[in-house]
Formats: sequence, C-alpha cells, structure tokens
Amino acid sequence: MPESKSRRKNKPKSQQSQTSHAIDKELPVWYKPVMFGLMLLGLAWIMVYYISQTLFPIPNIGGWNIVIGFGIAMVGFFMTTGWK
Repeated sequence: MPESKSRRKNKPKSQQSQTSHAIDKELPVWYKPVMFGLMLLGLAWIMVYYISQTLFPIPNIGGWNIVIGFGIAMVGFFMTTGWK
C-alpha cells in the first residue's frame, strides 16, 4: 500500500523571516505621546464646550464642537490599533 507524503509543519525559513520583520517593526518615539495627546485633547475639547456653556472653543458652530472633540479623540483611539 503506498504511503502518503508527510506534511511540513514548519514554514520555510524565507517566509518566516519576511513575516516576522513586518510584525516586529518598532514604532517611532513620537507615536505613543501623540496617540495619548489626541485622546486627551478630544476629551478636553468636549469638557471646555460643556463647562463654558457652549461658548468655547468655537462659539459660532454650536453642537459641532462635540463632533470635533470626538473626532480628535477617535483619531487617537484608531492609533491604538498600531500600538505594540
């Protein structure tokens, strides 16, 4: 009875080295401070809007200040997907 070919359990070394270098790439030094800074800036923007009773940071756009604050914070949160 013929025997089946054995399966390779390990990937070839050339494929392993290519994927490991792409995954283990270091982040720039500025990445984490910018990420946390954007999250805090968005939070501060919304807090200022509510504490000033809708007069600041930009008085003429009204409720769009909330959208701007959340938008700034969301950019920071999206940056967390690349944080290692």
